[in-house]
Amino acid sequence: MLEVLLVDDEPFILQGLQLLIDWEKAGYHISTASNGKEALDYIKDYPVDLVIADIKMPVMTGLELLKALRTELKKDVYFVILSGFAEFSYAQEALRYDCTDYILKPVEKEQLLSILEKVSALNVEKASRKQDVLKKEKAYMERTLMRLLSGKYDVNDIDYIAKQTTLGDDLCYVEIQLDDELCNDEALDDDKKIQLAKIYSAACEYLKDDEIFCIRDISNSEQVFDIGFIYNDSMSKRLQCTDKDYLKEFLDYLVANTNLPITMLVGKNVSGIRNISKSYGTANMLHSLQGFREKKNIYFYEEEYKVGESGLIICKKELDALIAAIERGEHVEIRKCVDDFYEEMQKTGVTGSTMNLNINYLLFQLIHLATELDSSVNQEEILRIISETTSEEGISRGGKTHLCRMSYAYGEYLSQLRKNVSRGVLGDVEEEIKKNYASNLTLKDLSEKYFVNSAYLGQLFRKKYGCSFKDYLNRKRIEEAARLLRKTDMKIYEVAEAVGYKDSDYFVNKFIEAMGCTPTKYKKGG
Repeated sequence: MLEVLLVDDEPFILQGLQLLIDWEKAGYHISTASNGKEALDYIKDYPVDLVIADIKMPVMTGLELLKALRTELKKDVYFVILSGFAEFSYAQEALRYDCTDYILKPVEKEQLLSILEKVSALNVEKASRKQDVLKKEKAYMERTLMRLLSGKYDVNDIDYIAKQTTLGDDLCYVEIQLDDELCNDEALDDDKKIQLAKIYSAACEYLKDDEIFCIRDISNSEQVFDIGFIYNDSMSKRLQCTDKDYLKEFLDYLVANTNLPITMLVGKNVSGIRNISKSYGTANMLHSLQGFREKKNIYFYEEEYKVGESGLIICKKELDALIAAIERGEHVEIRKCVDDFYEEMQKTGVTGSTMNLNINYLLFQLIHLATELDSSVNQEEILRIISETTSEEGISRGGKTHLCRMSYAYGEYLSQLRKNVSRGVLGDVEEEIKKNYASNLTLKDLSEKYFVNSAYLGQLFRKKYGCSFKDYLNRKRIEEAARLLRKTDMKIYEVAEAVGYKDSDYFVNKFIEAMGCTPTKYKKGG
């Protein structure tokens, strides 16, 4: 409904206008004022889309009201003048102040309806133009923020941010990601994108005017399904709460409104937008650390990387020995080194901060080793997956048993990298899919069959084929289904079963997505 304000000093004219048409049916809700000054005061406090005002009134005329709206309040409301024939010259002057139209008295029903239809059409057009402008501004803001996050910005980017926003000095980068159970290569990319779109929409609804600091698919190049968000302390101050409370309430809102498991990684606090890349880097550190911490739905860098306490030490000798044992893949030696490390930690008096600092050192060194062997894949993500898949219920993350299991698995992974298993394994897996696409193939089963880490195999797939394993398998199934539909007399459900789909409806939906038409239409040559 558009809000219309009727303004006239003659009560009977106001009443006549109200009764002349069905305003609600026309898409309008009406309010009234008896002169221009009363109307101006009303518009200062309430939203109005259209003003229909008499041109001659006491206190403030319709023309004076129009001038005040344009020059003082800077309002672009639609404005229609009511005038007598002798006042036509006034109406002409009103047009110079962007008057939408004028109506000669006495007002006729059809004329009024025609102008209301015109205003409604203009409003739709204006809303569309405004939406286009907002999209362009949002896209430009996203590109600017991306340059700032990467540290590759210039003075023009800083000036643009300063002109467009009122960011405070205390900032941090926040990553919002689909939880691990949804982000794996057994799921279709399209399904993940749909889930991510729901999260992004909910985030924008919560942030309102601050949605310009929200960036969708920020890690697209790494095939990580996430959203980036630049938080500043003015957001929590408006709600009179702490930074942590604001972010926790934000996360609770996202979960409640999407019904999806979500993880939030909160980077280090920095001063000024120029330093936001430092916060971005610390959030990425948290990403790889997740697999070695007790499961949470929100991680704060300051809590996970406490290094300011006195007496913190790194058991470098024991950890370097463990790293060497992991490199060699010697399970007995790994177990001994883990025992030595925990024994040394007990001697020094273990605190949460001391343990975290030592684990951080270990993980950093392991990522460095793997990156030297293959820098083309996301080694931080692979380490996180290995850490999580070697942790079971009842085993404390980061505890001695978990550290041993993770070290065994990572040693095997490093061995695979040294042998450069990627040279031959993808060809073997591709042949396996060609022969057995109709079977219940999984990335986990194939990784075990060809003795390669499943996380690494998943990333190799993305690197070579530009999609997840599940998407690649689905593509092969649809290709074979298309061949069967054209070359055989098999029914739709028979084709679905033959290529590995147990649910015919699901098969039909996937076929439409891939081929642009139904299996039936495709079979008929449409």
